[in-house]
Amino acid sequence: MPVPAGGGGAEGRARRAGRAAGRALRRPFTGVARRLRRVTHAHGAGESGLAKLIELHAVNSAGDMMITVALASTVFFSVPTNEARGRVALYLAVTMAPFALLAPVVGPLLDRVPHGRRAAMAGAMLARALLALTMSGAVAGGGLQLYPAALGVLVASKAYGVVRSAVVPRLLPPRISLVKANSRVTLAGLVATGLAAPAGAGLHLLGPAWPLYGAFVVFVAGTCLSLSLPHKVDSARGEARARLASGEAGAAGGRPVKAGLRTVGPSVLHGLQANAALRALSGFLTFFLAFLLRAQPLGGLGAAASLGLVAVAAGAGNALGTAVGAWLKARGPEPIVAAVLGLALGVTVLAAVFYGVMAVVVVTAVAATAGLCQALAKLSLDAMIQRDVPEGVRTSAFARSETALQLAWVVGGAIGISLPLIGVVGMVVAAGLVAVGAALAGRGLLGAGRRGGSAAPRVA
Repeated sequence: MPVPAGGGGAEGRARRAGRAAGRALRRPFTGVARRLRRVTHAHGAGESGLAKLIELHAVNSAGDMMITVALASTVFFSVPTNEARGRVALYLAVTMAPFALLAPVVGPLLDRVPHGRRAAMAGAMLARALLALTMSGAVAGGGLQLYPAALGVLVASKAYGVVRSAVVPRLLPPRISLVKANSRVTLAGLVATGLAAPAGAGLHLLGPAWPLYGAFVVFVAGTCLSLSLPHKVDSARGEARARLASGEAGAAGGRPVKAGLRTVGPSVLHGLQANAALRALSGFLTFFLAFLLRAQPLGGLGAAASLGLVAVAAGAGNALGTAVGAWLKARGPEPIVAAVLGLALGVTVLAAVFYGVMAVVVVTAVAATAGLCQALAKLSLDAMIQRDVPEGVRTSAFARSETALQLAWVVGGAIGISLPLIGVVGMVVAAGLVAVGAALAGRGLLGAGRRGGSAAPRVA
């Protein structure tokens, strides 16, 4: 009499044992996946489509980190410090300078394709996937052909960021504010970056091109996720073009004015100025500390350990700022931005004074403070745009503000690469960058905070 499949006997017991072992091995991963899905889909995010955007941003951040690992190992770590500085200077000249010209065009260009946001995000993902394959053939030798491809990756990454900022308001669930939604998206990106960094380093042990192969797979997955976003992402109903100006004069006579950022008073403009200063500080510290700590490691640590310590501090500060931003969602955004400007200025001034005495504490504190302040200030700027910008131009405002902030990061990075590797000088310049932002925006932010925000005039 035949034995049924999966029945008794040694063979059946072996199959059952194999299935049980498979379930036991899968359980930790499926359990984590279920918990993550519950977090991303909470408070209506699953129904509105915000959860898919959160997952997409995690994929985007992981892919970008793998490309960063590949480029850093080729341009920065594989050669002596002096030669590395020349390579990074060449990288800045070939990639950042053209990007500085292209960045102001990204926002207005994307304004013209409001019905194709899913396609634009998918195109940015697919472009980086193909460029990762292109770079994989040149990354080992670090030839000049690597840099145009890196420029393409940079532009595609920033284009994705601009579109993503514009998409978030379209996917807001009724029970989540824009600040909290952006906090979730940002935290997902930070977690994915933290997981992708060691994965990319592990792939690099197989060969310099392997992190780029990993990035190709990740970005292909991101292309598919982009196209799976809800159709309302492509809706341009009720939208108009925005201009970055305060325009108090246009509202002085109490006449109806054309919808635009001119109609909202000075809060958004001052918030953007403050965020630009903090973003420039972030770009400056990224390049300056990378070379400073390689040439002059922190006391008792090697170059790699010093850079790792600073990276962890910056990431922890960024995550803490994002979490605090979600907690402070009911507070006025202007005082928050003014407070983080003051905090960043105070810490950088103290860093310049005490750098020679306690370099480890100073550098770690500056990196953590920069991460925290940048995250809090960006979330507060998002809240100002949500509150003050008319619905008809809000999406355009996000696109243009993000473009301006990316350009500020480029400017800060260029300053960082051009300075001599003297710690005190770097901290003085860092304090100067924040001081410029405080001088431009501090008084206006405090005044708007006392008034309870800027009152927008009547919109035609």
